[in-house]
Amino acid sequence: MNKLLAISLIILGSSSFAADWNNPGNKYANAYKAYEGATAPIEADNIKHFVYFTRDREAVREHPLLDHSRFSGAQIMYAWAQLESSKDNYDFSIIQEDYEYLKSKGKKLFIQLQDATFDIRYRGVPGYLNAPDYDGGSIPQKNDDGVEEGWTAKRWNGNVRKRFASLLEALGKDFDGKIEGINLQETAVGVSNEQDPSFTPAVYAESVKQNMLALKKAFPRSAKLQYANFMPGEWLPWEDEGYLRSIYEYGESIGVGLGAPDLMVRRKGQLNHALAMMHENEFTAPLGIAIQDGNYIGQTGADFPAGSEQPKAADLVKANRKNIVPLLHAFANDFLKVQYMFWVNQEPYFEEDVLPSFKE
Repeated sequence: MNKLLAISLIILGSSSFAADWNNPGNKYANAYKAYEGATAPIEADNIKHFVYFTRDREAVREHPLLDHSRFSGAQIMYAWAQLESSKDNYDFSIIQEDYEYLKSKGKKLFIQLQDATFDIRYRGVPGYLNAPDYDGGSIPQKNDDGVEEGWTAKRWNGNVRKRFASLLEALGKDFDGKIEGINLQETAVGVSNEQDPSFTPAVYAESVKQNMLALKKAFPRSAKLQYANFMPGEWLPWEDEGYLRSIYEYGESIGVGLGAPDLMVRRKGQLNHALAMMHENEFTAPLGIAIQDGNYIGQTGADFPAGSEQPKAADLVKANRKNIVPLLHAFANDFLKVQYMFWVNQEPYFEEDVLPSFKE
């Protein structure tokens, strides 16, 4: 056979195969398109909607959510370091203050408990953990380029985990059944075995489950969620070691709900991990999804590292954006079937996009 002809046949065959091959990484790439027609005002639903304030507690005061019947209350982040100044010395006064204020307005409090940060200037864990008994207590998180971008508690260290369980127990004694719920931070961590020899993905996965069990015991009545978005040591659907899947299965088995930050309906990373887990499985435990910084314009906080300024392109998106709140809601309600949505109080999007979409 003529060499040129043979090569041509190979190329044509390869092209045909490529056209027919269904890339599993694109499984849900177009799922959002079914919800592009969603419009405002958003009709009444069975989802409990909360406004997420990160650690900006003061912003809750006189906030529009307080007079809006569609919002159940506020989700506020509290760092471990704020709540335990030294070993066994707990101070929950800021939580109590927020709880009482929201209650006076007929609203609920949802706690997000922080043991990891995304700013290298802040550790988030009590200083007493920085000791040999806890192997330093925390470790810097690194991004894909090896740049330190925050800290995480050493969740895989048994002694650190015991202290975290003690914190949860103390919180449960004061707030279980009073607050709407509590969630633990996301499972994604920028840590490797080279950075810490005591860390392995398998050990980490089991450690997350132990924290979930401690949460279950401490809060038998209030809603409880583990944010489970990505797990080290795997990347779905190509490298599936079962870590993330096991977190979702374990949560369902013990009655701890699952959730995730960043409702990114067009980004394959989120679609193939947390969002796929929610969509593909049946749950009796509650599911929650957070719309966090940047999500209103299809970005995440990771796109804008701490201390950096948003690029001009993002400013253009901000000025010329389409309101995607109805799409996000429809996707979460129908495709994910969540019971909780947490809408970040990011301006100008919350007041310009979210509030008008939830007219009473």
